[in-house]
Amino acid sequence: MKRPRVAVASALASVLALASIFVLAGKAGPAGSTGRPAASLAVAAAPGAVPADSPAGFWYGTDSWPITIGGKAPYSEPRIGSPYGGYIGMIGSWAIWVRGCGGRLAWSAANSAQANTNYLTYGKGIGTGVYWFMAGPGVDPHYNGTTKEASAWGARQAAQTLGDMAGHRITYPVVWADIELPGIAPAPDNGWNAVYTAPCSGRVKTAYVAPSVDRADFDGYRAYLLSHSHYKIGVYSAPSIWASIFGTGSAASIPTTDEWTYTAFTSSLSRLPAGWCLAGTRTCAQFFGGVTSSSPHALMWQWSGGGGSFNGFGDFDQIDKNRQR
Repeated sequence: MKRPRVAVASALASVLALASIFVLAGKAGPAGSTGRPAASLAVAAAPGAVPADSPAGFWYGTDSWPITIGGKAPYSEPRIGSPYGGYIGMIGSWAIWVRGCGGRLAWSAANSAQANTNYLTYGKGIGTGVYWFMAGPGVDPHYNGTTKEASAWGARQAAQTLGDMAGHRITYPVVWADIELPGIAPAPDNGWNAVYTAPCSGRVKTAYVAPSVDRADFDGYRAYLLSHSHYKIGVYSAPSIWASIFGTGSAASIPTTDEWTYTAFTSSLSRLPAGWCLAGTRTCAQFFGGVTSSSPHALMWQWSGGGGSFNGFGDFDQIDKNRQR
């Protein structure tokens, strides 16, 4: 994502010609990452055809900061022209929730309404989903190094997430826990790898948090969400970030948890993804924690505009509705 980040319009962004958009008959992926064939065949779309994500059931969408979507309903994906397949917004943030830390919500009421119109009226896409910018144990005001307190801290964040969702029309059944190392104040690691003197102080007290304590935080969040709502739990992260927080042992294993990844991402919009790979390239979505692209829990890929990259417009996502349960 990285979150939060303000999207700035770019006058240098190139205009995409619809007649030159390619879709793949077969997708190539790096050896050992997706298990897809090494060869692929690029096929040009027919002149005047509306591009569509593929295979059937995949959708293009956006997330976070507002992106201008013109025209009338049913709405189209900006810069691409395919049906607008969904919007995922920041429903809340630990830094905003904890008094005095500051921050802004990466939320667009307009994009949410457009996505919901496409889904509810025209049967296109997923509508609106949400994510919570999650805090690790190190910014818990009551941190004491125990898994019990970390679990309680996660549960308190889940309760706040559900409270923030009240009053919004959320149609997507998965709530995303955004677990990352944003590199911004007040805690560059969001308290996952270090303990701070106070949540908003920015001063490190201890430069280590045990993976088991981090995992207890997430488990507490998950348990509360599942027991107090009809929503499912998902994680937004990336392989390197996930391993740096939870290690490579049992604390990192989430093979039955839904995932939204931003690896590998691109700042370009010239090649569109299909089936988890960018057309005509070996750039493919890479998941984490025991989930692969063939897993039923691989649900989304933030393929452009995320991970600190900038494409001139905002965050673009690929969403697999086939695996939505």
